[in-house]
Amino acid sequence: MDIDLSQFCEAPFTYNELASQLEDYAAPKNKVQYMERQGKIIRLKKGMYVNAHGNASFYSSTGLIANHLYGPSYVSLHTALRFYGLIPEHVYTTTSVTMGRSREIVNKVGRFTYTHVAPDYYPIGITRQKEDDLCFLMATPEKALCDLIVCTKKLRLRSLSSLFVYLEEDMRIDMELFAEMNPAIFEACAHVSKKSQTLLNLAKLLRR
Repeated sequence: MDIDLSQFCEAPFTYNELASQLEDYAAPKNKVQYMERQGKIIRLKKGMYVNAHGNASFYSSTGLIANHLYGPSYVSLHTALRFYGLIPEHVYTTTSVTMGRSREIVNKVGRFTYTHVAPDYYPIGITRQKEDDLCFLMATPEKALCDLIVCTKKLRLRSLSSLFVYLEEDMRIDMELFAEMNPAIFEACAHVSKKSQTLLNLAKLLRR
């Protein structure tokens, strides 16, 4: 007997959420494993799956998966910067920020990394992003840039000139898009960050 997975659409789901449809099976775990071998579901981590719609190469939104895999978290850093067109390089790891411990998860969908930030810094500049009719939490462009600076160890950008070189030459940030950013988010992040001067300088660059 087939299991109806349509209720889950593209959202990740847990083993327990399948339980109501597995009551007639003497060995429900074996059925789940069989569905995985058939390519009907993809295992994201222990006890969490996504509907593959019968196609083992089908992956739903990696942003939505990232939110579910480990949380609370939101997509940020290089993944968000690339999403907004701020950096030219393709990004092959889905990068997120979390209040929990930093960690990495690798599965058939890809590689997911989570970088720890302080609880008071975390909630600033989070937006709900839509991709292929799926919604997930992502940093605003400003917060993604702040996260990159805050989370990059040994990065010291104390002057406006060194910050400008970092943005334009090291990161190859699209400076026209940068000019459209909201300096208030940089300032809000600066008030609760150890790299406050650098983040304040981002706002100064915009207001020059």
